[in-house]
Amino acid sequence: MTLKFADAESADQALPLVLLEKDALAEWLGGQSAATAAWVRASGFEAALGTALLIPGEDGAPKAALAGYGDAAARARGRFHLAGAAAKLPEGVYRLETDLTGDALANEALGWLLAQYAFDRYAKASGIKARLVAPDGVDGRRLETIAAGEALTRDLINTPASDMGPDALEAACRDLASQFGASCDVIHGEALLEQNFPMIHAVGRASAEAPRLIDMRWGKSGPALTLVGKGVCFDTGGLNLKPGASMGLMKKDMGGAATVLGLAHDIMALGLPLRLRVLIPAVENAVSGESFRPGDILTSRKGLTVEINNTDAEGRLVLADALAYGAEESPDLMLSMATLTGAARVAVGPDLSPYYSDDAGVVAALEGAAARVADPVWRLPFWEPYEKMIEPGIADLDNAPKGGFAGSITAALFLRRFAGEGLRYTHFDIYGWQPTVAPGRPKGGTGMGARALLDALPEVLGL
Repeated sequence: MTLKFADAESADQALPLVLLEKDALAEWLGGQSAATAAWVRASGFEAALGTALLIPGEDGAPKAALAGYGDAAARARGRFHLAGAAAKLPEGVYRLETDLTGDALANEALGWLLAQYAFDRYAKASGIKARLVAPDGVDGRRLETIAAGEALTRDLINTPASDMGPDALEAACRDLASQFGASCDVIHGEALLEQNFPMIHAVGRASAEAPRLIDMRWGKSGPALTLVGKGVCFDTGGLNLKPGASMGLMKKDMGGAATVLGLAHDIMALGLPLRLRVLIPAVENAVSGESFRPGDILTSRKGLTVEINNTDAEGRLVLADALAYGAEESPDLMLSMATLTGAARVAVGPDLSPYYSDDAGVVAALEGAAARVADPVWRLPFWEPYEKMIEPGIADLDNAPKGGFAGSITAALFLRRFAGEGLRYTHFDIYGWQPTVAPGRPKGGTGMGARALLDALPEVLGL
């Protein structure tokens, strides 16, 4: 789906759209004609957040529109507020009139683009029909690029596993690589064992579609960035079978892969001066006679042994082999993104992207970027005292510590064991799903943390 601003040729015919805070409404009305002021008052428009109103001219046709921007307290409780008003406007082209500048203006313009999205692969659907002329002072091309990356992520997550298994996820990676002249190598099936990716193979071997490791590379110079995304295309839980209610959303268990692909799209489309590598272990955690079992002990690519105490803690297993592989090249920065634990969702909910990093430079850059681009993150700790919780004694590591405490933290600590000593490593434990409709964010798959990372990378990597 293409999310674009209105053509420049439409600007002259665009309807003025005045963005008004509640406190500014009275002053604005004082500068209007008696007829316009009467119409606005009679319509009950109070510039509340997310409201909109068309103003008729003498011929009855709209001559302008208003969008409510509420007050600071109301705006603090959400984001992409202009998109909420845009959803109430009829189809047409609008030109924004506002005092907003800088990041605030760019975020509202981006929200409008994102509100155009709808997942229409299986049934007719559409986002908002109102189109916006790119406001003066924003980088329209950059915002359209970011919107395209988000649309890619949403499409991949929203597609059910019947059409987004490991084969289709590989095809999506190859399509993206072809679009930007990147390379894409894939290790399939039994070759995973031959080339020492035993845990990716173990998790995915029960599926009708072979497990694989996707390895995409782009860029010839600059610092090296490796993105690792969890690509569990469907998660039954394996032999520790999930109940039906928990399995219903498991098409989104490749949300980490979808998010790193959206971020990779943005990096390549914007031409960031770096060397990009994307590693995606793509599997389905299915049930058959080939399934790995509770009590099994697997030997990872790194040589660490892992006791399987729950086959539903499979994401960290496939990521572990991919992280160990990525660390062998000692990139300047390695990031993993995964829909890894329910504990993270319970801790911070679906709005925040929880992440783990002990790198002060990464943390400072990421927190600043998240605030600038309205992509909120929340730092959780690599809490050293919990290391003993992931050491079962019978093997080096436990994939599912008993007791239920600190599930997201112990998963992050598990992954850190494979990310290389001294390597700059940050892990995101995202939800990847918008459970209710919100401005710029329809219900369904959603990217989390990618925009903040994109904005932070120049500072982190010295670009």
